[in-house]
Amino acid sequence: MRICVVGDELVAGVGDPRGQGWVGRVIARSDFQATPTVMSLAVPGENTSGLAARWENEVLYRLGTEGPRALVIAVGTGDVFSGLSTARTRLNLANMTDRATALGIPSFVIGPPPLAGVDHTHVKNIVHACAQVCERRSLPFVDTFTPLVAHEQWFEDMAASCTRSESGVTLPGQAGYALISWLVLHCGWYEWMGAQPLP
Repeated sequence: MRICVVGDELVAGVGDPRGQGWVGRVIARSDFQATPTVMSLAVPGENTSGLAARWENEVLYRLGTEGPRALVIAVGTGDVFSGLSTARTRLNLANMTDRATALGIPSFVIGPPPLAGVDHTHVKNIVHACAQVCERRSLPFVDTFTPLVAHEQWFEDMAASCTRSESGVTLPGQAGYALISWLVLHCGWYEWMGAQPLP
């Protein structure tokens, strides 16, 4: 199994003192039938237009054409700062997932969390658009915004973080990435991957 994870700096775990981010934590807590090769392909501050333009070449080069393959799309907050409309976000994600399906690559989509310094109303609209795309295509979708937008530990972690993105947004630390990984693991990850939980 080869898995590519595409998205912004959250995919790379920027700001996590343990260096795992949510991707490393998710993989560490998954018991696979065969150990997968997981490749994180992150571009800091990227919006969905940039992601839609690059993902196919980068992913196909790494996934190859044989054996089980999978694509995890982690939508970030770049669309907010670049001024993309929610309709454009929806179209970009739809084009990515439709193309992945045509290539025989299953997709798993994760929405953006409520980062400090980002317009939460716009992020909420992005989450809704992503959920619509996935629902219409029967794809798994993880909403990280709704469970975390009023989560005390999440915002304590934001307040304690000293790491900023290129757009000046505060990024999570160890506790924040752990919360994102918990949501991913408990919102369809095991079922989608055919894996079992590890303690």
